[in-house]
Amino acid sequence: MIHRVLMVGLLAGLLAGLVVATLQHFVTTPLILAGEVYETAEPHDMAGMDDWKPADGIERTAFTSIATIATSAGFALVLLAGMLVSGDEITVKKAFGWSLAAFVATGLAPSLGLAPELPGSSAGPLLERQVWWVATAISTGVALWLFVRSTNWIAKVVAVILLALPHLIGAPQPGAFESKAPAELAAHFAAASLTIQAALWILSGLAAGALWMRFQKRTPV
Repeated sequence: MIHRVLMVGLLAGLLAGLVVATLQHFVTTPLILAGEVYETAEPHDMAGMDDWKPADGIERTAFTSIATIATSAGFALVLLAGMLVSGDEITVKKAFGWSLAAFVATGLAPSLGLAPELPGSSAGPLLERQVWWVATAISTGVALWLFVRSTNWIAKVVAVILLALPHLIGAPQPGAFESKAPAELAAHFAAASLTIQAALWILSGLAAGALWMRFQKRTPV
């Protein structure tokens, strides 16, 4: 079983990751490059600016693609583990539902307070943003679970509270909104990034579900 989970997760990550990496190259990478132009257009503190980073072009595309494939594999493994632990049958339809819920919890809900940031955008303290993001993802995930799995009305009320609570508290914001990039570019990047994240979750889930069913036919448990 563990061997199958790892094999399906890694293969699903490779397939979905390659597709999404291609989308990134044409959709979000040009926006990031444009944002970096604005980010470096004005003099600023150069501390830490000498850290190594991939060169633009093939090297950057290769590193970005590897990271995307690794992330996709991680997503697929998380989805498979979730379905196995919950006792759900692993099918394409079930995997799609789980991946959609995962995107809502980790992407859509947190973006209501912390939109994807283009280079050069102002932002609140990093640690506070990370804590808020994790809390929002967990709260939203538990709320979705209660909505889907429970028929108790009290559980539904708790789910509504959990959905709203992080946004009532509010995400950490910068002291002043002083983005160097144009608002139109930042808005385009936020929308494109969410679309890419949704595609990564959903394609990872669909690939994992399809491959699991295929391997199951060949080697039934």
